[in-house]
Amino acid sequence: MTTPEAYLAERYGTTTTPARRWVSRVALGAGALVALAVAVWVALVFANQPVRWDTIGYQVHDPSRTDVTFDVIMTPGTVATCRVEALSESYAQVGVADVVVGPSQYRVTRFVEAIPTAEEAVTALVDRCDLVED
Repeated sequence: MTTPEAYLAERYGTTTTPARRWVSRVALGAGALVALAVAVWVALVFANQPVRWDTIGYQVHDPSRTDVTFDVIMTPGTVATCRVEALSESYAQVGVADVVVGPSQYRVTRFVEAIPTAEEAVTALVDRCDLVED
């Protein structure tokens, strides 16, 4: 027959030693510091983008044309090139246009651009915007 202590130890495991608890806490703290460092790095990288954009909406006029409305956020007086694209129901690219935006006196500027399409699109969006270097 087993004692109650042996039965409990077999069922739930034995208690950890103070040294093992200390190592666990140090490892957890180190992991948290690494996660915090990665989060700060990602935030700094994305905060320093020279050009950002926000797709506002789109309007499908017919199978050969779709309009996309988008905001571009950049330093006033700078110029960027944005690639806008129209997608079909199967997410295939059915139209694309490169648009030069700026210079503008405002930080946020709204644009409405037409995208010529090979077939009817079901959505349109901004793929990317890149700063034009002088």
